[in-house]
Amino acid sequence: METMINSHWFKQAIVYQIMIDRFAGFGSGDWNTPGFLGGNLKGIADKIGYLKELGINTIWLSPFYETSAYHGYHVTDFMKVEPNFGNRKDLEELIQKARDNRMWIIADFVPNHCSRHHPFFREAQKDKGSRFFNWFTFIHWPHDYLCFLDVEDLPKLNLDHPETREHIVSAAKYWLSMGIDGFRLDHVMGPKHAFWKYFRKEIKSAFPRAVLIGEAWLEGIKFKNLKTLHINNKYIRWFFRLYQDSVQKEYYGELDGVLDFRFRELVTFHIARGRIPGKDGALEFDLKRHFDAFPGDYFLPTFLDNHDMNRFLFECNHDIEKLKAAAAVQFQIDQPIIIYYGTEAGMTHQNPVAVNRPHSDLEARQPMNWQSPNLEIFNFYRELIKTRVQQQRVLSPDDTGGQRHPP
Repeated sequence: METMINSHWFKQAIVYQIMIDRFAGFGSGDWNTPGFLGGNLKGIADKIGYLKELGINTIWLSPFYETSAYHGYHVTDFMKVEPNFGNRKDLEELIQKARDNRMWIIADFVPNHCSRHHPFFREAQKDKGSRFFNWFTFIHWPHDYLCFLDVEDLPKLNLDHPETREHIVSAAKYWLSMGIDGFRLDHVMGPKHAFWKYFRKEIKSAFPRAVLIGEAWLEGIKFKNLKTLHINNKYIRWFFRLYQDSVQKEYYGELDGVLDFRFRELVTFHIARGRIPGKDGALEFDLKRHFDAFPGDYFLPTFLDNHDMNRFLFECNHDIEKLKAAAAVQFQIDQPIIIYYGTEAGMTHQNPVAVNRPHSDLEARQPMNWQSPNLEIFNFYRELIKTRVQQQRVLSPDDTGGQRHPP
C-alpha cells in the first residue's frame, strides 16, 4: 500500500496516549464526575521532559477541538481549540516543543458525529429549511435522528452530503497544516468505506507523511446499532458472528492501519486472566496466527489498555508481574507500541469499566499520578523502550528533511 511508504516513520513509533483534561495542569476537582478538571496543552508541554526520559517518540492527544465534554469526543467546533485546554498558540507551542525533542504528535479526530450542542445541529433541529438540515439524518424531524450507536448526545454526520464531507476533510487538513503528524480516527465503522477512500486520497495528496489509524472496535455493539454502521455485509456477518479480526482487516487499502483490539484480547485472556506465559506456547501460537492473517504493510498498533476499558493492572488483579509480562510481550511484536498515560506509573482502579454503564469509564480516566508513581514499573518500561530503540532505527521529524510535511 503506497501510503505505508510515506508514513513508514510510524512503524517504529512508541506512542504515549494522553487524555488532555486528566494528564497535567489539572486542579483539584472530583475525578469521579464527568466534568473538566483543568488539564491542558500547556501542562503537556511542561511534561515533555518526563516523556523524553521515558523514551517516548510519539504523543497521541485526545480531541482538543471545541467540545461540550471533558474528554473531547463531543465536538462543537471542528476548527477551534477547546478553551478549557488552551488556545491555538498553546497547541503550536506544544507541537514545536515536541519537534524540538524529536517527537511526533498525532491527534484523535472524530469524523462520524458531533455534539448535539454543535450550532449546526441546533440550527437543523430548529429549521427544516436550514442549510444544515442535510448535514444530519433525521428519521422523524426534529428529535429522531441517526446518532453514534444509540447515544442521542452525538448526532451522526451525513458524510454523503458534499458540504458536510468537505467540512470534515478541511478540518483535518487544517490541523495537519499546523504540524499534527496524523490521526487516530474515532469509530471508523460509522462512516462509509467510500468516505474513507475519499478522505485518504485528500489527506495523502496534501500530507503524504500523515498517518491514518482507525478505531474499529466491536465491544458494546448491539444488533440495533448496525443501522448506524457501514461495515461490509454487516447483517449476515452478525448472524454468523462478527469477528474483531475481520473488522480490523476491512480497512486495508483505505487507512494505514487500525488499533489492534484483538492483541489486547489475547494478552488479557492469556496473561491477565491466566498466568504468565510459560512453556506451553499458547499465547505465542495465538499471536502468530493473529498477525499472520494481516498484510505485512498494515499497521496494527498494540496496546494493553485505553480510555474506554479497564486498565491492564486492574484486569490482572493489580499483579505487577503480570503487567510487566504483558508489556514484555507487547514490545516483542513488530508493530507500533501504544502506552496509555499512567500505565507506566502503575495506575489502576477499584471498580470495573462497563461499556454500557454511564460514566464507569471515569475509573480508567483518573488524573495522572504525579505524586507517587510506581518507579519499578516506570523503570521497567524505560528499559523496554531503550532496548527497542537500540534494535531499530527510530525516525524523528528531523529525519524527513527538516519539515514534517511538504510545503
